[in-house]
This record gives sequence, structure tokens and C-alpha cells, in this order.
Amino acid sequence: ARRGAGAHPQRGMTDNGMMSRAKVLTIDNMNPTVKKVEYAVRGPIVQRAVELERELSEGMKKPFAEVIKANIGDAHAMGQQPITFFRQVLALCSYPELLSDSTFPEDAKSRACRILQSCGGFSMGSYSASQGIDSVRQDVAQYIQRRDGGVPCDPDNIYLTTGASDGIVTMLKLLVCGEGTSRAGVMISIPQYPLYSAALAELGAVQINYYLNEEACWSLDIPELQRAVNEARRYCNPRALCIINPGNPTGQVQSRQCIEDVIRFAAKERLFLMADEVYQDNVYADGCQFHSFKKVLFEMGPEYSETVELASFHSTSKCYMGECGFRGGYMEIINMDDDVKAQLTKLVSVRLCPPVPGQALMDLVVNPPQPGDVSLFVISSSGARFQERTATLSALAEKAKLTEQVLNTVEGISCNPVQGAMYSFPRITIPEKAVQEAAEKGQAPDMFYCMKMLEETGICLVPGSGFGQKDGTYHFRMTILPPKDKLQILLNNVKEFHQRFTLQYS
Repeated sequence: ARRGAGAHPQRGMTDNGMMSRAKVLTIDNMNPTVKKVEYAVRGPIVQRAVELERELSEGMKKPFAEVIKANIGDAHAMGQQPITFFRQVLALCSYPELLSDSTFPEDAKSRACRILQSCGGFSMGSYSASQGIDSVRQDVAQYIQRRDGGVPCDPDNIYLTTGASDGIVTMLKLLVCGEGTSRAGVMISIPQYPLYSAALAELGAVQINYYLNEEACWSLDIPELQRAVNEARRYCNPRALCIINPGNPTGQVQSRQCIEDVIRFAAKERLFLMADEVYQDNVYADGCQFHSFKKVLFEMGPEYSETVELASFHSTSKCYMGECGFRGGYMEIINMDDDVKAQLTKLVSVRLCPPVPGQALMDLVVNPPQPGDVSLFVISSSGARFQERTATLSALAEKAKLTEQVLNTVEGISCNPVQGAMYSFPRITIPEKAVQEAAEKGQAPDMFYCMKMLEETGICLVPGSGFGQKDGTYHFRMTILPPKDKLQILLNNVKEFHQRFTLQYS
């Protein structure tokens, strides 16, 4: 049909005779960096897991009774119980009328009152200062000082955040600049947590990969860092080095010597250090210990402690707390330029403030019940007194060992010791016939493997290709969070599936 003289070029007629109008925002004209963002932890395999759950609920027959989501470090969703004192105080802060209820312990009431007194209108529903509640930042600073053996911590260097992710992305925003070969590059470990690659893609920064050494328990090697930065200088301006310790997805714990070497490397190459330390309480292996980058930095003397720029991050989502949904976190900045710090404070003010319940929870994490407090112990159903923190971490240590042991009994699966964090990242052998079939389907071989496992067993894992891995190697990430009895079943099912898969494609 001929377009009338006054017709709009973006409009046409629909089948029912109505005037249609083209969308203002389309896939072709949207922000191109957003289309480059990928986040494997909640990617296609997880979307299929949700569909399978719905199909099961509608009565569809499957070769399994439930979907087990071992893809994400969501402790409470996997059955871990919250810490009683934390929830009591948060309940009291959320509904202060409960302060007169005799069933709540006095130390919980006292802590709730202290938090509420720092909130406008004695309400957790009010905004806080953009950098976070002053008293909470002071408690965080005191916690860091205790943790690091007396190394001073200035509350003014503490920024409370919406989980650690918010702080990490905020710091990356400050670091990204330049065009062409002067565009900012950020060094991230491979395998990596996909937050980093996703944030760098969205910001249009250059991702610089350095590979962890799987043959040496996913260790970080300085020659590999040097190789990566030397190659990157040919096409970008390397500005920052990101370290995850303990590691996600690989579960390694960096030695003190390794951290010293990394700090020296960052100083030599003039790199801003970003230390993701959200798993700092999750250390299980004999001979391993968490060392904060800040503590090591200051123990190395003023040559480094007064010059190397560092941002470190912590969260309420991991460790023994597992309170992912409250989105509590903090970052500490060291040796930041004063003018840049002013810009950081301005930037965080744009989002007004982090969630106040998350700030309150972070206060409880860094200042938990002490000896003599009523809430230090809880009473089990059998009447025994125990500490929930100790019990939770002990259970995780048992499950870390169990995961390594069972997976290493399977021919074609090799699992490094789970030294810390909440995940195993085993290497898997995929037969060539399966690799070819995956290619025909347009899938990475380990995505094909994990999707087939999901359809046959209901187990949802994340393929290693979503985290990055050396060419020709295949992995999956699996959390160690399910209750021990369910984890044993899960591991047995993974073992049986791998054996069937290998036989089918041999």
C-alpha cells in the first residue's frame, strides 16, 4: 500500500486495522555494552532449572523428584539456618514494639536500641548517610583493626555498600577511562567470578585475563601476572588488579608469601589493588589461613603501606552468615587520592544510601556476641549449648572434604582440595563425540554436559566456560552448601551421571 503524504515513517497498520508504532528502544539502538554483559551464575541453565521446577509442580513426570540448585552461593536457600542473634536484633529493629517482649534476650534488645538510636526517627525505614551509619562504620573499623592485629583503621575510609558487588562496581567506575590503546584495563583471574567480566563489559573497560595454576591447587603465579600485564600494555592501559581470596569459583586460599608478592607486583607495575575478601571466614584446609591484603600491606613497611592503593571488600552474604538477601557489605579504601575520595563520596551519594537493614546486619557481623553475653550460645533441641557460627563453619569444612573425596573417585573428574569459600571447581573429561554434538547445538562442551545433567538428574551446576578456563579444559562449579545428607546424594548422582555420559559418548 502507498504511504500517505502525512504518514509517519515509523508507523504502519496492524492486522486489525489499528495504527502501530515502532518501539523507541530496540535491540538495535539500545546501549551496546549491556548486550555484551553475561552472568553465567544466573544464565540459561538456571532459567531451564526454573522451568523444570514449574513443570514438576504441574505434575509432569521427570526422572527426578526435585531440582537441586547447586549453582549459586545462596546458603539459606540451600538449607543453612540463620544466626539466631542476628535475626532477633533485626526483628527488634524492624518492629520496635517487640522491645517489650520478654522472649527476646536483653543483649539483643540492647543492640537493637543502639542501632535504632543511630537511625533517623528511631526507625530502620529512614535514610542513612550515603557512606553508611556512622556507628556501624566505627564498628567495622574496630573489627578490621582487631582482625589485622592492631593495624589502624579509620572509619572515614569505610563505605557501607549494597553487598560487596556494589562496592566492586563502584570502584571499577572510578578506574575506567581513556580511549583506544589508552583505555583502562583491569586484570582478573581466570577462572573468575562473572561479576567482574560483566561489570567490565558494561563499563566498556578492557578485561585482562591472568590464569590461575590448576596443577598447583589454583595458585596465583607472579610470572603469569607479568605475562598478562606485558601483553595487555600493547592494546590498553592496565590500571587495576583484582584478587579473590579465598577464591571463587576455585576455592583456593592465598598464602601470605603470595600476597606479599602480589603487593610488590602491583607497586612495581603501578596497579590499583582490589581485594575481594567476602569468604574470609571460610577457610577449611589444614595449613591454610586467611591473611587480609591490608594486614600484609602494612606489615611490609612504609615503602608499600604508604603508597600502594587498595580497596578491600566484605559482605554479609557469605562466611557463616549467608544472609544474601539483606545486601549488606562494606569496602575499605587505603591510600586513595583525596580528590578521588571526594568523587567517590559524591558517587555513592547518588544512590542515597545502602539498605539500612543490611547496614544493621553488617554491624552485628563485625560485632557479634562476646563471652559473657547471653546470646553467645544457643540451646539445641536436645538441650545442649553450642555456638552457631562454629557449628556452621565446621559443617562447611566437612562438606568441603566430602566433595573433594567423592569427586576424585570418579574416573574423568579431578577435583583440587576445597581450601576455602563455598565451591568446588572440578575438571571434567568430555569425550570427543560429546564435544562434536555440543558444537552442532552451538553450545560449549561443558554447557552441553551440565544441561544434560540437569535434564537427567535435576542437578543445576554452572559450566566452567561461564567463569573462564584454559582452552581445551572443561569444568563445572558446584556449591558445597546443601545439607550433608543431600550433598552426599547429589555427589553420588553426579558420579553416576558422569559414568553414563562417558559411556554414551565413548
